[in-house]
Amino acid sequence: METSRTDRTRPGQRRARRRTRRLRATLLALTAAGGLLLTGCGAGDSGSSSSSDGPDRTGRPAPAPAVTSGGEQSDGGESVNGDQQGEQTGGPERIAPSPDYLSTFALDVDTASYGYARRVLADGQRPDPSTIRPEEFVNSFRQDYERPDGNGFTVTVDGARTDSAGWSLVRVGLATRTAGDGAERPPAALTFVVDVSGSMAEPGRLDLAKKSLDEMTDRLRDDDSVALVTFSDEAETVLPMTRLGGHRGEVHHAVDELETRSATNLGAGVETGYATATEGLREGATNRVVLISDGLANTGDTDAGSILERIANERRDHGITLFGVGVGSDYGDALMEELADKGDGHTAYVSDEADARKVFVDRLPQNIDLTARDAKAQVAFDPETVARFRLIGYEDRKVADDDFRDDQVDGGEIGPGHTVTALYAVRTRPGADGHLATASVRWLDPGTRAPHEESGQLETGALRDSLTDASPRFQVDAVAAYFADSLRSGDLPGNPGLAELADRAHTLAKRTEDDDVRQLAEAIDEAARTE
Repeated sequence: METSRTDRTRPGQRRARRRTRRLRATLLALTAAGGLLLTGCGAGDSGSSSSSDGPDRTGRPAPAPAVTSGGEQSDGGESVNGDQQGEQTGGPERIAPSPDYLSTFALDVDTASYGYARRVLADGQRPDPSTIRPEEFVNSFRQDYERPDGNGFTVTVDGARTDSAGWSLVRVGLATRTAGDGAERPPAALTFVVDVSGSMAEPGRLDLAKKSLDEMTDRLRDDDSVALVTFSDEAETVLPMTRLGGHRGEVHHAVDELETRSATNLGAGVETGYATATEGLREGATNRVVLISDGLANTGDTDAGSILERIANERRDHGITLFGVGVGSDYGDALMEELADKGDGHTAYVSDEADARKVFVDRLPQNIDLTARDAKAQVAFDPETVARFRLIGYEDRKVADDDFRDDQVDGGEIGPGHTVTALYAVRTRPGADGHLATASVRWLDPGTRAPHEESGQLETGALRDSLTDASPRFQVDAVAAYFADSLRSGDLPGNPGLAELADRAHTLAKRTEDDDVRQLAEAIDEAARTE
């Protein structure tokens, strides 16, 4: 992967940076009194540098939040930012009314949107565009980013030009330490909240959940604890918090006895689940509620906001996070997504035993341990080299620019072994040469809640000449993003259409020998057949 190397810049690039800093100060003094945009330049061959609330190791300031310009939205809901002249080139896009070269969002490692889209396409149908979240497509694939030794993140920034109109794809990649085998993680106290309503009787729902829970119970450690709550028209604690050492048989018996009943009172299930988790709370352990449901609530409280408001004290005071696992061909995507977002957690979707094994067994350490709390990213684009940019996805995770360093504002909860990828469509100015963007991530230590930051940078000269010149993993990310854009009838610059995307995906599947990329190619084939 290509990252900028600030210790090897040409004199012209260094002069461009100095001009950029002067221009930035002038622009923001005129348009956002009191707001200051400082795009610090880190050093090191890795292209990333660490920073705290002050200057980084080079003595230059880290990017600081500026007053948000209140930019408008494109028809697809994506942020579109532009130059002062309001340049516009085709399509329904609208440019922000004043210069705003910052983009800020909470980190997200959800993958449910992609998993559900694959399931719907396999059934010969087209997923509802409202269920398509491009960042969840992109983050469904493994990356080869460099990883840190301890808690926190590495930052990788790279990019490739996409067409002759000046558009490029810029990728911001964040990675946590390797997950390992989970032997060194803290013990887990997991409360499983299982939907046993009538709709869960369909094959691939409750039966799949039971198999997954049985297999995971055998993989957990003796010092881990498990509780089991079920809900249909009412909620019931089937098994209180139980230490697995010497009691695995009790857990297996409770799981095997699960049977479907009647209506879906998901609100009661979540509330009882949190109450059970609080009663069995373990100090020094990772306390988490795991909700397994098709999300088709039809009785009781069905509003995510009011459901979580009732258990706000348990969620905030005790740090109990929510992990949502969706199942079923009919799936309440919106409700499950909102519950996970507001419950400081993640969502995944499983359609078969292979998916379930990935979520409950292979990725278990990532779903239990935490390496960062309230993690947010901010990308500062250089107004001298960038005319317009668009963050691809993350509509539900956007954060006000001046809240980047406000540690009271919720961010994402990230575990070991995770990677987070954000893609931007960026239009550079004609003849642009020099600094293009600085990406920073800020997070709180999960134990001490001390804030930390890390940054990485990209120069225009580091952009690959075309997508085919980029690394295979970058190309997979691009195909996934364009695929999501096609499914929701977007207008992402450089999207070649489903036929060419399918060809690219099949080529990449052979090149990477990655089964996940092969499945992506097959999903694109199925989408092309539904056009």
